[in-house]
Amino acid sequence: MERSRSFRPGPVDTLWLTLAAFAFVGLDITLYVFGEPTTGWAGPAAGVTLQVALDLSLILLFRYPRLVAGLVVAGGLLMLASDLFSPGLLVPERQLTLMTVPTITPVVLSQLARLIDRRTLLWLTAILVVCASRPWDAQWNTTPFGLLGTALPTTLSLYFEARRQLLRSLRDRAERAEREQHLLAERARGEERRKLAEEMHDVVTHRLSLMVLHAGALGVVSADEAVRTSAEDIRREGALALDELRDLVGVLRNGANAGPRTLTDGAAGDPATLVAESASVGIPTELTVHGDPGRISPTVARTAYRVVQEALTNVRKHAPGSTATVELRYHAGGLDITVENTRAGAAPDPALAGSGSGAGLAGLRQRVELIGGRFDAAPRTGGGYRVGAILPAYVPTAEGDR
Repeated sequence: MERSRSFRPGPVDTLWLTLAAFAFVGLDITLYVFGEPTTGWAGPAAGVTLQVALDLSLILLFRYPRLVAGLVVAGGLLMLASDLFSPGLLVPERQLTLMTVPTITPVVLSQLARLIDRRTLLWLTAILVVCASRPWDAQWNTTPFGLLGTALPTTLSLYFEARRQLLRSLRDRAERAEREQHLLAERARGEERRKLAEEMHDVVTHRLSLMVLHAGALGVVSADEAVRTSAEDIRREGALALDELRDLVGVLRNGANAGPRTLTDGAAGDPATLVAESASVGIPTELTVHGDPGRISPTVARTAYRVVQEALTNVRKHAPGSTATVELRYHAGGLDITVENTRAGAAPDPALAGSGSGAGLAGLRQRVELIGGRFDAAPRTGGGYRVGAILPAYVPTAEGDR
């Protein structure tokens, strides 16, 4: 059996085919019981039994199309042989055309174009046309009706199947063109990201490097201890900012040849420092660390630092008098971060709460998603707020080998 690759019958197809089979059974039995042999509308019991058996085989058409088509052709040949050599055995001598082939023939032929190959269908149709139309003894009630019951269903079936394949081809072509447009747009965005990364690297990194160098030189030549301390603070913060900028530029460049880097002391800010700062300003904060921090790369560590920093900053701004907890879980797959705070114990300071751009969490979400992580922030049930992030252990950057 050869079935159309694109056609898979569903419950509706099976239902209507079953109903059609029993409708043909009822038709053939009705014609046998109430028909008059002299008009050719009813045949002997053997012919009706054959018709009913073939009608019931229609239920199997979608599952075994070649078998049902073979039974229809065999039934047509048997009726033709009876008509030629034993008139009246299966059908009366004077009959309408469709009584010389199974009554389900038009339905079967109308469905075969999407179930079997075209060559087989044409051969089956040719045989049934000969059985039904009897070209050697053409009559007004045989040839025209024979063609209508055999050739016409096949022609319509082939037409609609060709139309369906054409529409499917056009739809596939449109979908392929849409995918290609999407890929081109993605490529264009990637090119823009690389250009932006190059400009950031050429301009911003250069300026930051000069600032770090000047701060270092100031700390060396100045005799004032306060100036040296401030210069060292500027140099350290500038170096950290330079590292973070290089990481972000590397992500924008989609560094594919970057190797994994391990975390070294001082490569990223320590969340414990942020917890201590939060506690020193009146927000009791507890830090819980699980696992080995050395499993993640510096880029991920710096992102984690920013997540904790932004979350605790928002606690100080919007929930004074609350308590906070910071949980860091390091594992082979990366790092899970959870920062939660309880309900505020006092009204927020309007000046402090209104400071900032108001886009801190949105920017944090973009930064987390940029390195392939997930971010969520939402109020807690019963009061308070929760900020969470799931970060990968490693993100490839163009600076990954340093």
